[in-house]
Amino acid sequence: MLDDSFQLTLPNGTQVVSRVAVQAASGGASYPAGAVGTVVAPPSEGQPGYRVRFLDGGEALLPRKHLTIRKEHQRDGLSAAAAPSLDAWRPYIIYTCVIGSQAYGLDDANSDVDRRGIYLPPARLHWALAGLPEQLEDSASQECFWELQKFLTLALKANPNVLECLYTPLVEQAAPLAQELLAMREAFLSKLIYQTYNGYVLSQFRRLEQDVRTSGAMKPKHAMHLIRLLLSGIGTLREGSIPVHVGQWRESLLAIKTGAMAWPEVNRWRLALHQEFDQAYASTKLPERPDVARADAFLIKARRSMVDADDNP
Repeated sequence: MLDDSFQLTLPNGTQVVSRVAVQAASGGASYPAGAVGTVVAPPSEGQPGYRVRFLDGGEALLPRKHLTIRKEHQRDGLSAAAAPSLDAWRPYIIYTCVIGSQAYGLDDANSDVDRRGIYLPPARLHWALAGLPEQLEDSASQECFWELQKFLTLALKANPNVLECLYTPLVEQAAPLAQELLAMREAFLSKLIYQTYNGYVLSQFRRLEQDVRTSGAMKPKHAMHLIRLLLSGIGTLREGSIPVHVGQWRESLLAIKTGAMAWPEVNRWRLALHQEFDQAYASTKLPERPDVARADAFLIKARRSMVDADDNP
């Protein structure tokens, strides 16, 4: 899935906190979970993790999942009460849909069901010192739900995962407020799609090219979804609507996934699609920017509806 930040690389100089006990690379000092250090080198081809220098000068390689940015670690004590399991927040879910392979028409017998949606808790939880988690996930059940404000913000930024939630034909639950949001979904479409989709695909194809150079093989499933994203972006600029199902491109996309389409052909298709994307951008009738005022008015209305709400939305 494409997350809201695409997990940006931690720059050198970032202060971090280790989530696990660490042994220095030299085999000397050891550091407990919670130790503070500074990123001195990001991951690279020959270095699978971040090189972190601790206060005594010792260094260790750590994957991103074992690191927390120090400022975020400081906030954890305040926000811990706001992040119980997903099940604790289920009463506040107002929208549930299915995206991913099932919605794209690319599923097979082994495909997961990727559920996404929105939750809107009562105001008393929003006002509490702990605040609210912006995103709730359960990797075991392949579910992810965004708090309403976070969802709207991502949609306004043309995040592909979120926009697909508004256009997927596989809607499982939609409370009245969610139905109102679906009725205004065109307010989130703009020319920003061109920059967001193109930028992500370009960065990811550079990584695929590096894989091909180093190992002689690409990651076929990832390549398939990048091509699909370009097709979706082109269709959106032309039609003014997110084409979630891949339609006529199904067999070609599956050929990438299975390896039947080799890297040179995949890359040629990608380059041709970038040209089509340029043309669609030049002729699209979508506005320069999404309708932020309309989204803001919807959020305020939704928030007001929860001021006197009890524990059920």
